Amino acid sequence: MFSSRIERCYNIAELRKLAKRNMPAPMFHYIDGAADDEWTLRRNTGAFDGVEFLPRALVDVSTIDMSTTLFGRKIDWPFFCAPTALQRLFHHEGEGGTARAAHASGTIFSLSSVSSTNIEDASKLSPGPKVFQVYMFRDRGLSREFVQRARDSGYVALQLTVDVTVSGNRERDIVTGMTVPPKLALMSLIDIAMKPKWVYKHLTTPKIEVANIAHRPPPGSDKLGGIIQFLNAQIDRSITWKDAEWMIKEWGGPFAIKGIMRGEDAKRAADIGASAVMVSNHGGRQLDFSPAPFDVLKEVVDAVGDRLEVILDGGVRRGTHILKALALGARACSAGRPHLYGLGAGGEAGVHQALKILKTELARDMALLGCPNVRAIDPSFVRRVGGSWAT
Repeated sequence: MFSSRIERCYNIAELRKLAKRNMPAPMFHYIDGAADDEWTLRRNTGAFDGVEFLPRALVDVSTIDMSTTLFGRKIDWPFFCAPTALQRLFHHEGEGGTARAAHASGTIFSLSSVSSTNIEDASKLSPGPKVFQVYMFRDRGLSREFVQRARDSGYVALQLTVDVTVSGNRERDIVTGMTVPPKLALMSLIDIAMKPKWVYKHLTTPKIEVANIAHRPPPGSDKLGGIIQFLNAQIDRSITWKDAEWMIKEWGGPFAIKGIMRGEDAKRAADIGASAVMVSNHGGRQLDFSPAPFDVLKEVVDAVGDRLEVILDGGVRRGTHILKALALGARACSAGRPHLYGLGAGGEAGVHQALKILKTELARDMALLGCPNVRAIDPSFVRRVGGSWAT
Protein backbone atom coordinates (compact mmCIF):
# COMPACT_ATOMS: atom_id res chain seq x y z
CA MET A 1 0.00 0.00 0.00
CA PHE A 2 2.65 2.50 1.10
CA SER A 3 5.04 1.38 -1.63
CA SER A 4 2.35 1.92 -4.26
CA ARG A 5 1.86 5.49 -3.03
CA ILE A 6 5.59 6.09 -3.56
CA GLU A 7 5.44 4.55 -7.03
CA ARG A 8 2.56 6.84 -7.96
CA CYS A 9 4.82 9.85 -7.41
CA TYR A 10 5.91 10.58 -10.96
CA ASN A 11 7.96 13.69 -10.24
CA ILE A 12 9.80 15.37 -7.37
CA ALA A 13 6.87 17.71 -6.71
CA GLU A 14 4.62 14.72 -5.97
CA LEU A 15 7.21 13.27 -3.59
CA ARG A 16 7.26 16.65 -1.82
CA LYS A 17 3.48 16.49 -1.35
CA LEU A 18 3.67 12.97 0.07
CA ALA A 19 6.51 13.94 2.41
CA LYS A 20 4.43 16.86 3.67
CA ARG A 21 1.57 14.49 4.47
CA ASN A 22 3.79 11.95 6.23
CA MET A 23 6.14 14.18 8.24
CA PRO A 24 5.52 16.42 11.25
CA ALA A 25 5.33 20.04 10.12
CA PRO A 26 8.52 21.24 11.90
CA MET A 27 10.62 18.59 10.17
CA PHE A 28 9.01 19.14 6.76
CA HIS A 29 9.48 22.90 6.88
CA TYR A 30 13.07 22.46 8.04
CA ILE A 31 13.68 20.69 4.71
CA ASP A 32 11.41 22.86 2.61
CA GLY A 33 12.20 26.33 3.95
CA ALA A 34 14.97 28.82 3.30
CA ALA A 35 16.23 32.23 4.43
CA ASP A 36 14.27 35.48 4.78
CA ASP A 37 11.66 35.85 1.99
CA GLU A 38 12.87 32.68 0.25
CA TRP A 39 13.51 34.55 -3.02
CA THR A 40 16.72 32.63 -3.63
CA LEU A 41 14.98 29.32 -2.94
CA ARG A 42 12.47 30.05 -5.70
CA ARG A 43 15.12 31.44 -8.04
CA ASN A 44 17.33 28.37 -7.69
CA THR A 45 14.83 26.33 -9.70
CA GLY A 46 13.28 29.19 -11.68
CA ALA A 47 16.65 30.12 -13.20
CA PHE A 48 16.53 27.03 -15.41
CA ASP A 49 13.44 28.46 -17.13
CA GLY A 50 15.57 31.08 -18.89
CA VAL A 51 17.27 28.50 -21.12
CA GLU A 52 15.80 26.39 -23.92
CA PHE A 53 17.13 23.42 -25.87
CA LEU A 54 18.22 23.19 -29.51
CA PRO A 55 17.69 19.49 -30.35
CA ARG A 56 19.64 17.78 -33.11
CA ALA A 57 17.68 15.67 -35.59
CA LEU A 58 18.39 12.24 -37.06
CA VAL A 59 20.90 11.18 -34.41
CA ASP A 60 21.18 7.51 -33.40
CA VAL A 61 20.01 7.51 -29.77
CA SER A 62 19.36 3.78 -29.49
CA THR A 63 21.97 3.67 -26.71
CA ILE A 64 22.23 6.37 -24.05
CA ASP A 65 25.46 6.66 -22.03
CA MET A 66 25.06 8.81 -18.93
CA SER A 67 28.22 7.65 -17.17
CA THR A 68 30.90 10.10 -16.09
CA THR A 69 33.74 10.40 -13.60
CA LEU A 70 33.70 12.54 -10.48
CA PHE A 71 36.25 12.69 -7.68
CA GLY A 72 38.20 10.05 -9.57
CA ARG A 73 35.36 7.53 -9.55
CA LYS A 74 33.11 6.40 -12.36
CA ILE A 75 29.41 6.90 -11.69
CA ASP A 76 26.44 5.81 -13.77
CA TRP A 77 24.96 9.27 -14.17
CA PRO A 78 25.99 12.86 -13.36
CA PHE A 79 23.98 13.51 -10.20
CA PHE A 80 24.44 12.80 -6.51
CA CYS A 81 22.68 13.59 -3.24
CA ALA A 82 24.14 16.65 -1.54
CA PRO A 83 25.16 16.24 2.12
CA THR A 84 22.26 16.99 4.48
CA ALA A 85 22.12 16.99 8.27
CA LEU A 86 20.38 14.69 10.74
CA GLN A 87 18.45 12.60 8.24
CA ARG A 88 16.88 10.41 10.91
CA LEU A 89 14.78 13.44 11.89
CA PHE A 90 12.87 12.96 8.65
CA HIS A 91 12.62 9.17 8.58
CA HIS A 92 13.99 6.52 10.93
CA GLU A 93 16.08 4.95 8.12
CA GLY A 94 17.98 8.23 7.78
CA GLU A 95 21.41 8.16 6.16
CA GLY A 96 21.15 4.41 5.70
CA GLY A 97 18.17 4.75 3.38
CA THR A 98 19.88 7.48 1.37
CA ALA A 99 23.21 5.64 1.09
CA ARG A 100 21.64 2.38 -0.07
CA ALA A 101 19.44 4.15 -2.62
CA ALA A 102 22.40 6.16 -3.95
CA HIS A 103 24.41 2.97 -4.44
CA ALA A 104 21.49 1.25 -6.19
CA SER A 105 21.28 4.25 -8.51
CA GLY A 106 24.98 4.03 -9.34
CA THR A 107 26.07 7.29 -7.79
CA ILE A 108 27.91 8.82 -4.86
CA PHE A 109 26.62 9.17 -1.29
CA SER A 110 27.56 12.31 0.66
CA LEU A 111 27.68 12.35 4.45
CA SER A 112 27.24 15.56 6.43
CA SER A 113 29.41 16.42 9.42
CA VAL A 114 26.13 16.97 11.27
CA SER A 115 24.79 13.52 10.46
CA SER A 116 22.73 11.19 12.63
CA THR A 117 24.99 8.27 11.59
CA ASN A 118 28.69 8.55 12.32
CA ILE A 119 31.50 8.54 9.79
CA GLU A 120 32.54 4.96 10.49
CA ASP A 121 29.06 3.41 10.48
CA ALA A 122 28.02 5.35 7.38
CA SER A 123 31.02 3.96 5.49
CA LYS A 124 29.52 0.49 5.93
CA LEU A 125 26.04 1.38 4.71
CA SER A 126 26.81 0.62 1.07
CA PRO A 127 29.83 -0.48 -0.97
CA GLY A 128 29.55 2.51 -3.31
CA PRO A 129 31.79 5.61 -3.27
CA LYS A 130 31.22 8.03 -0.40
CA VAL A 131 32.33 11.61 0.18
CA PHE A 132 32.39 13.49 3.47
CA GLN A 133 31.33 17.10 4.02
CA VAL A 134 33.18 19.10 6.64
CA TYR A 135 33.30 22.60 8.12
CA MET A 136 36.36 24.46 9.33
CA PHE A 137 36.09 24.42 13.11
CA ARG A 138 37.71 26.80 15.57
CA ASP A 139 39.17 23.70 17.16
CA ARG A 140 41.53 22.61 14.41
CA GLY A 141 41.99 19.37 16.31
CA LEU A 142 38.31 18.56 15.69
CA SER A 143 38.69 19.37 11.98
CA ARG A 144 41.82 17.23 11.80
CA GLU A 145 40.03 14.39 13.59
CA PHE A 146 37.13 14.46 11.11
CA VAL A 147 39.53 14.43 8.16
CA GLN A 148 41.47 11.47 9.57
CA ARG A 149 38.33 9.50 10.39
CA ALA A 150 37.02 10.03 6.85
CA ARG A 151 40.36 8.89 5.42
CA ASP A 152 40.48 5.81 7.66
CA SER A 153 36.89 4.93 6.70
CA GLY A 154 37.55 4.96 2.97
CA TYR A 155 35.79 8.12 1.82
CA VAL A 156 36.95 9.05 -1.67
CA ALA A 157 36.71 12.84 -1.37
CA LEU A 158 36.18 15.71 1.03
CA GLN A 159 33.79 18.65 0.61
CA LEU A 160 34.55 21.82 2.59
CA THR A 161 31.44 24.00 3.06
CA VAL A 162 32.39 27.69 3.16
CA ASP A 163 29.05 29.55 3.10
CA VAL A 164 27.98 29.04 6.73
CA THR A 165 30.02 31.57 8.68
CA VAL A 166 26.73 32.25 10.47
CA SER A 167 23.40 30.50 10.13
CA GLY A 168 20.87 32.06 7.75
CA ASN A 169 17.59 33.56 8.95
CA ARG A 170 15.25 30.62 8.38
CA GLU A 171 11.95 32.06 9.53
CA ARG A 172 9.87 28.94 9.00
CA ASP A 173 11.99 27.24 11.67
CA ILE A 174 11.34 30.11 14.06
CA VAL A 175 7.59 29.76 13.52
CA THR A 176 7.55 25.98 14.01
CA GLY A 177 10.14 25.99 16.79
CA MET A 178 12.85 24.06 14.92
CA THR A 179 15.46 26.31 16.50
CA VAL A 180 18.57 25.60 18.54
CA PRO A 181 17.63 24.59 21.16
CA PRO A 182 14.17 23.50 19.90
CA LYS A 183 11.21 25.59 21.07
CA LEU A 184 8.33 23.75 19.43
CA ALA A 185 5.15 25.79 19.13
CA LEU A 186 1.85 24.35 20.37
CA MET A 187 0.58 23.78 16.83
CA SER A 188 3.84 21.98 16.01
CA LEU A 189 3.38 19.66 18.99
CA ILE A 190 -0.20 18.96 17.92
CA ASP A 191 0.94 18.23 14.38
CA ILE A 192 3.64 15.86 15.63
CA ALA A 193 1.01 14.00 17.69
CA MET A 194 -1.06 13.60 14.52
CA LYS A 195 1.79 11.66 12.85
CA PRO A 196 1.67 8.49 14.99
CA LYS A 197 3.88 6.40 12.69
CA TRP A 198 6.69 8.99 12.86
CA VAL A 199 6.25 9.26 16.66
CA TYR A 200 6.31 5.48 17.09
CA LYS A 201 9.51 5.10 15.09
CA HIS A 202 11.05 8.07 16.91
CA LEU A 203 10.32 6.45 20.28
CA THR A 204 11.34 2.89 19.35
CA THR A 205 14.60 3.53 17.50
CA PRO A 206 17.87 4.84 18.94
CA LYS A 207 17.78 8.49 19.93
CA ILE A 208 18.74 11.02 17.28
CA GLU A 209 22.09 12.63 17.92
CA VAL A 210 24.93 14.39 16.13
CA ALA A 211 26.68 11.08 15.80
CA ASN A 212 30.13 12.34 14.83
CA ILE A 213 30.70 14.03 18.18
CA ALA A 214 28.70 11.66 20.37
CA HIS A 215 31.99 10.48 21.88
CA ARG A 216 33.00 14.00 22.91
CA PRO A 217 29.87 16.00 23.82
CA PRO A 218 30.30 19.56 25.08
CA PRO A 219 30.46 19.84 28.87
CA GLY A 220 27.04 19.81 30.51
CA SER A 221 25.13 19.08 27.29
CA ASP A 222 23.72 15.69 26.35
CA LYS A 223 20.77 17.09 24.39
CA LEU A 224 20.60 17.47 20.63
CA GLY A 225 19.96 21.23 20.74
CA GLY A 226 22.91 21.87 23.01
CA ILE A 227 25.24 19.82 20.85
CA ILE A 228 24.15 21.69 17.71
CA GLN A 229 24.73 24.94 19.59
CA PHE A 230 28.22 23.70 20.36
CA LEU A 231 28.86 22.88 16.70
CA ASN A 232 27.51 26.26 15.57
CA ALA A 233 29.86 27.94 18.01
CA GLN A 234 32.71 25.89 16.55
CA ILE A 235 32.18 27.25 13.00
CA ASP A 236 35.16 29.52 12.37
CA ARG A 237 34.13 32.95 11.07
CA SER A 238 37.74 33.87 10.43
CA ILE A 239 38.33 31.13 7.83
CA THR A 240 40.41 32.25 4.82
CA TRP A 241 41.89 30.71 1.70
CA LYS A 242 44.95 29.84 3.76
CA ASP A 243 42.81 27.65 6.04
CA ALA A 244 41.20 25.92 3.06
CA GLU A 245 44.65 25.25 1.62
CA TRP A 246 45.69 23.72 4.96
CA MET A 247 42.74 21.32 4.85
CA ILE A 248 43.41 20.38 1.22
CA LYS A 249 46.96 19.41 2.17
CA GLU A 250 45.76 17.66 5.32
CA TRP A 251 43.37 15.54 3.25
CA GLY A 252 45.67 14.83 0.30
CA GLY A 253 43.02 13.59 -2.14
CA PRO A 254 40.06 14.77 -4.26
CA PHE A 255 38.72 17.90 -2.60
CA ALA A 256 35.73 20.15 -3.36
CA ILE A 257 35.01 23.61 -1.98
CA LYS A 258 31.24 23.96 -1.58
CA GLY A 259 29.65 27.40 -1.67
CA ILE A 260 31.53 29.04 -4.56
CA MET A 261 29.49 31.67 -6.46
CA ARG A 262 32.11 33.77 -8.29
CA GLY A 263 34.53 32.99 -11.09
CA GLU A 264 37.40 34.63 -9.24
CA ASP A 265 36.79 32.42 -6.20
CA ALA A 266 36.78 29.33 -8.39
CA LYS A 267 40.20 30.39 -9.70
CA ARG A 268 41.47 30.76 -6.14
CA ALA A 269 40.17 27.28 -5.35
CA ALA A 270 42.17 25.86 -8.24
CA ASP A 271 45.25 27.83 -7.22
CA ILE A 272 45.28 26.33 -3.71
CA GLY A 273 44.90 22.77 -4.93
CA ALA A 274 41.18 21.98 -4.87
CA SER A 275 40.05 19.45 -7.48
CA ALA A 276 36.42 20.59 -7.61
CA VAL A 277 34.06 23.41 -6.71
CA MET A 278 30.38 23.14 -5.88
CA VAL A 279 28.53 26.19 -7.20
CA SER A 280 26.05 26.57 -4.38
CA ASN A 281 24.13 29.04 -2.23
CA HIS A 282 23.24 26.36 0.34
CA GLY A 283 19.81 25.82 -1.15
CA GLY A 284 18.83 29.43 -0.48
CA ARG A 285 19.17 28.79 3.25
CA GLN A 286 21.91 31.35 3.90
CA LEU A 287 21.99 34.75 2.12
CA ASP A 288 18.67 35.56 0.48
CA PHE A 289 18.91 37.36 -2.90
CA SER A 290 22.02 35.41 -3.77
CA PRO A 291 21.91 34.45 -7.44
CA ALA A 292 20.91 30.95 -8.40
CA PRO A 293 23.83 28.57 -8.97
CA PHE A 294 22.65 28.10 -12.57
CA ASP A 295 22.84 31.87 -13.14
CA VAL A 296 26.56 31.96 -12.26
CA LEU A 297 27.54 28.53 -13.61
CA LYS A 298 28.82 29.80 -16.97
CA GLU A 299 30.97 32.45 -15.25
CA VAL A 300 32.56 29.81 -13.02
CA VAL A 301 33.15 27.35 -15.86
CA ASP A 302 34.64 30.07 -18.07
CA ALA A 303 36.94 31.13 -15.24
CA VAL A 304 38.49 27.72 -14.56
CA GLY A 305 38.12 25.76 -17.81
CA ASP A 306 39.38 22.22 -17.24
CA ARG A 307 41.31 23.03 -14.06
CA LEU A 308 38.47 21.91 -11.81
CA GLU A 309 35.42 19.68 -11.81
CA VAL A 310 32.50 22.11 -11.56
CA ILE A 311 29.41 20.78 -9.78
CA LEU A 312 26.11 22.65 -9.85
CA ASP A 313 24.44 22.30 -6.46
CA GLY A 314 20.85 23.35 -5.87
CA GLY A 315 17.50 23.91 -7.56
CA VAL A 316 17.48 20.64 -9.52
CA ARG A 317 13.99 19.14 -9.75
CA ARG A 318 13.98 17.72 -13.28
CA GLY A 319 16.23 15.79 -15.63
CA THR A 320 16.09 18.79 -17.95
CA HIS A 321 17.73 20.87 -15.20
CA ILE A 322 20.66 18.46 -15.04
CA LEU A 323 20.91 18.50 -18.83
CA LYS A 324 21.01 22.31 -18.98
CA ALA A 325 23.74 22.45 -16.32
CA LEU A 326 25.83 19.90 -18.22
CA ALA A 327 25.40 21.93 -21.41
CA LEU A 328 26.92 24.94 -19.67
CA GLY A 329 29.93 22.98 -18.49
CA ALA A 330 29.04 21.34 -15.18
CA ARG A 331 30.60 17.92 -14.66
CA ALA A 332 27.67 16.87 -12.48
CA CYS A 333 24.82 18.20 -10.34
CA SER A 334 23.78 17.69 -6.75
CA ALA A 335 20.80 18.69 -4.64
CA GLY A 336 19.49 18.05 -1.16
CA ARG A 337 15.73 18.50 -1.20
CA PRO A 338 14.82 15.86 -3.82
CA HIS A 339 16.23 12.96 -1.83
CA LEU A 340 14.98 14.40 1.47
CA TYR A 341 11.46 14.66 0.07
CA GLY A 342 11.85 11.02 -0.95
CA LEU A 343 13.18 10.09 2.48
CA GLY A 344 10.27 11.85 4.21
CA ALA A 345 7.80 10.28 1.83
CA GLY A 346 8.95 6.72 2.43
CA GLY A 347 12.50 6.16 3.62
CA GLU A 348 14.85 4.26 1.34
CA ALA A 349 12.04 3.47 -1.12
CA GLY A 350 11.28 7.17 -1.39
CA VAL A 351 14.91 8.12 -2.02
CA HIS A 352 15.12 5.36 -4.61
CA GLN A 353 12.04 6.81 -6.33
CA ALA A 354 13.47 10.35 -6.28
CA LEU A 355 16.69 9.20 -7.94
CA LYS A 356 14.82 6.94 -10.38
CA ILE A 357 12.67 9.89 -11.47
CA LEU A 358 15.63 12.15 -12.19
CA LYS A 359 17.73 9.42 -13.80
CA THR A 360 14.88 8.27 -16.05
CA GLU A 361 14.08 11.84 -17.06
CA LEU A 362 17.71 12.57 -17.91
CA ALA A 363 18.01 9.51 -20.15
CA ARG A 364 14.78 10.39 -21.95
CA ASP A 365 15.77 14.05 -22.32
CA MET A 366 19.16 13.13 -23.80
CA ALA A 367 17.44 10.98 -26.43
CA LEU A 368 15.01 13.75 -27.30
CA LEU A 369 17.87 16.26 -27.48
CA GLY A 370 19.75 14.07 -29.95
CA CYS A 371 22.78 13.60 -27.71
CA PRO A 372 23.37 9.95 -26.72
CA ASN A 373 26.55 10.52 -24.71
CA VAL A 374 26.64 12.72 -21.64
CA ARG A 375 30.23 13.74 -22.37
CA ALA A 376 29.16 15.25 -25.70
CA ILE A 377 26.68 17.70 -24.21
CA ASP A 378 27.94 21.23 -24.82
CA PRO A 379 26.65 24.82 -25.16
CA SER A 380 25.55 24.23 -28.76
CA PHE A 381 22.49 22.43 -27.40
CA VAL A 382 21.08 25.43 -25.49
CA ARG A 383 20.33 29.11 -25.86
CA ARG A 384 18.57 31.81 -23.91
CA VAL A 385 14.82 31.62 -24.35
CA GLY A 386 13.98 33.24 -27.67
CA GLY A 387 17.54 34.23 -28.46
CA SER A 388 21.18 33.24 -28.18
CA TRP A 389 23.97 33.55 -25.64
CA ALA A 390 25.38 37.07 -25.45
CA THR A 391 29.05 37.31 -26.40
